[in-house]
Amino acid sequence: MSRIYWDSMLFIYWLENNPLFAKRLEAIHDRMRERKDELITSAVTIGEVLAGVYRKGPESRANEVRAALLSLPSEVIPFTAETAQRYARVRGSMDVSSPDAIHLSCAASAGTDLFLTNDHELVGKIVPGIQFIAALDSSPL
Repeated sequence: MSRIYWDSMLFIYWLENNPLFAKRLEAIHDRMRERKDELITSAVTIGEVLAGVYRKGPESRANEVRAALLSLPSEVIPFTAETAQRYARVRGSMDVSSPDAIHLSCAASAGTDLFLTNDHELVGKIVPGIQFIAALDSSPL
């Protein structure tokens, strides 16, 4: 069993049935369930996903997406004072955006085996608390 963190974009691709990525994510999620892996993400993912929904549609759609989104992960990692310390370290020492630093710090604080993203600039980064960072198209699952 592994703890696998999904970046926000993966949830967006899956929930919007993205023609390039939705089937791949469904297959990954199915494989994770078979292996009894834990799908984790951060509270910022919920905010990022819902921001796009609010831009595009009515509040009722946002409520549906929120319910669907909260049913997927095993755990939603909060941004705490401890996470903020990790964030400061990541943001101060790496060339990553603030949202990426938040995701990485939340994943690290949760003890993540695999951080799955579609951001190739994050692949190969070394973050204590994260064993491996992989791009969606290179995921070993």
